[in-house]
Amino acid sequence: MSSPPRPRHRFFAAGYDIGARIADVRLAPLRHLVAGEAEGRVLEIGAGTGANFDYYRWARIEALEATEPDPFMLRRAEARARKLPPYVRERLTLTQAPAEALPFPDASFDAVVATLVLCTVADLDAAIAETFRVLKPGGAFRLLEHVAARGFEAKAQRFVQPVYGWLAAGCHLNRDTASALRQAGFRVEILRRERFGPLAPAMVATATKES
Repeated sequence: MSSPPRPRHRFFAAGYDIGARIADVRLAPLRHLVAGEAEGRVLEIGAGTGANFDYYRWARIEALEATEPDPFMLRRAEARARKLPPYVRERLTLTQAPAEALPFPDASFDAVVATLVLCTVADLDAAIAETFRVLKPGGAFRLLEHVAARGFEAKAQRFVQPVYGWLAAGCHLNRDTASALRQAGFRVEILRRERFGPLAPAMVATATKES
């Protein structure tokens, strides 16, 4: 998860962890595709409660900076991190920060990871611009995201979005994330298309900041 608006209380964070464990039956192979392929100096935006930590190939990770704006989610991520092996903990840093205002210098990371984050940020373009800024030239933004549908399904998405967004902590089902990434200067490769429900198409993609 990432930026406000979102419920900021411990009950939502606890419920998120429970929901994530249930959803991981479906999400586990997708997390492997996203987090499992990152290497070098890595940034994860909207790390939530740390659900991706188990999917990194830590032998390939020089350092992982994980950011999350919600303090209760971050607290759970810190608790999860304390259970990781010592050699992993020494490579992991957690920071409270929104995706739209990352506290890192330009060209700091070899890879950026996000799973179901850009669908929740308050300002999609700002979050993408920040990701582009902190990536090194040639670096990869690896992501799993809800995406906009087409045709009649797109109309249905627009109809249900106000209620869905309220129920799902500000999540947007219908953002054209691939187009936004291209407009920011990324070269986008869609690795896999998924469907989480009748109105919830999704994609696994790599967006490269070309040298």
